[in-house]
Amino acid sequence: MSAEYHGHFINAAIESYAAENVAAGQWRKAGAWERSQAILDALLPQGLATPKNYFFEIKDADCAATVGSIWFAIAERNGGQSVHVYDVHIIPKYRRQGHATRAFNALEVLIRQLGISTIGLHVFYHNLEAQALYTKLGYMVTGINMRKFLGDESA
Repeated sequence: MSAEYHGHFINAAIESYAAENVAAGQWRKAGAWERSQAILDALLPQGLATPKNYFFEIKDADCAATVGSIWFAIAERNGGQSVHVYDVHIIPKYRRQGHATRAFNALEVLIRQLGISTIGLHVFYHNLEAQALYTKLGYMVTGINMRKFLGDESA
């Protein structure tokens, strides 16, 4: 990921994570952006140079324009390595054109070359488009968090 695109990536990641948590009822809108930024800062204390974190721009194959980004990290899990995809973002005007599918296909090739055999990610329940994409790509649900609101949902 280029340094100039990194700024756009960070802002989009913070905004998206805050909005998704608010939509899921996890966070209140007030302070969500700041909370999202704090989490991102904790995950990436050295920014793009944070060890075992990888950032890529997703390019359009025809015109080479940047259409989005993908961020993943390698983690030690159960005595082996696993990849966790933290963020995939396709710029709205480029969505539904296969860019995310191609990015995940390329990611799988890279991960296999690194000798890693599992990729995980989190998707918010209300994000049906993302769920459909991940299901199409062969991802399976490994757990479901549930919540019941009693009374005022804004509390």
